[in-house]
Amino acid sequence: MSKKETTYSVNQEVIEEKEYSTLNLGPTHPATHGIFQNVLKMDGEIIHSAVPTIGYIHRAFEKLAERRPYAQITPITDRLNYCSSPINNMGWYMTVEKLLGAKFPKRAEYHRVIIMELSRIADHIICNSVIGVDTGAMTGFLYIFQWREKIYEIFEEICGARLTTNIGRIGGFDQEWSKKTWDLIDTFLKEYPKGLQEFSNLLERNKIFMDRTVNCGPISAEMALSYSFVGPNLRAAGVDYDVRVMNPYSSYEDFTFTVPVGTQGDTYDRFMVRQHEMWQSLSIIEQAIKKMPEGPMHADLPDFFLPPKEQVYNNMEALIYHFKIVMGETDIPKGEVYHCVEGGNGELGFYLISDGGRTPFRLHFRRPCFIYYQAYPEMVKGIMLSDAILTMSSMNVIAGELDA
Repeated sequence: MSKKETTYSVNQEVIEEKEYSTLNLGPTHPATHGIFQNVLKMDGEIIHSAVPTIGYIHRAFEKLAERRPYAQITPITDRLNYCSSPINNMGWYMTVEKLLGAKFPKRAEYHRVIIMELSRIADHIICNSVIGVDTGAMTGFLYIFQWREKIYEIFEEICGARLTTNIGRIGGFDQEWSKKTWDLIDTFLKEYPKGLQEFSNLLERNKIFMDRTVNCGPISAEMALSYSFVGPNLRAAGVDYDVRVMNPYSSYEDFTFTVPVGTQGDTYDRFMVRQHEMWQSLSIIEQAIKKMPEGPMHADLPDFFLPPKEQVYNNMEALIYHFKIVMGETDIPKGEVYHCVEGGNGELGFYLISDGGRTPFRLHFRRPCFIYYQAYPEMVKGIMLSDAILTMSSMNVIAGELDA
């Protein structure tokens, strides 16, 4: 659809007459990488303005959570950022544990760190390889994705699931990880650095890639802060903010790592921040394994920790606890808490209000995608259509988290 717009001066003389076209980018276009729409007003190939439309896969997660026992909310968090769902799981567990005032064992915290950093790597693999695809470079995508598969094999060995993991539980883990799990992690730590370096060699200094991404969809630090940006998108704009450092959780204060920061806030900087974060994640995992403390894998929370099966079969009290946990018949103390973690694409927070019942009175997910996507129309104004696709990819907008 196209239409002409005429601009008049104060004395009503015609100054300029332009013909604009309207283009629907999404919701079913494969380039949007998700079910959301942008109505673009185009001046030829240049975007004059954009109006985003979201909610195509809104599933009312927050209201669903208010009707579920606390342990049964975990599968809902899987469906937020499903590219790194274990981070969502851990963030939810920590929120409930904060409300319960649970004393958490160090060994279980270190295991959580390993899981979350593997998830971060998987998330960044998807985002950065897709940025390459959107510049026309398919090789990097096909090459690097094999290591995402290896991470999923680790998740599968731990919990039996791959994408939507439902991994661990409130209070920690139900058992020690198997020897095969540690062998898979060890193999990944040995092989992935070489693969990541080769992926970097393919794109980081590639002239075509740089021509497409440098100065593409930039955002200043001031503007990023005004839109409440978080995660790699904020750090790429030059703001040194990482939840793991500013508000440490799960013993992140025990590890030494660098927070990569960009300068221009463009697509190239967002790509490079994620590249460097993967190196830092590898270092954190190695430190966690090297410094792994002894101790239990679960906090002392019998109301949330399923008793061993041999006890369930032979002990009445254990059977009762098993039944109560599975059926969600555990009351939670009254209270109001907020807890956040550094997700794959920024600060993922859970605002929980409990009235002392068996389900949350209110629960709000602070989804980073939903917040920083508001800036997309401003970021693409005045750039070409092909650059708008790249900008969206580099923001790492996950439809499941955006709509929730």
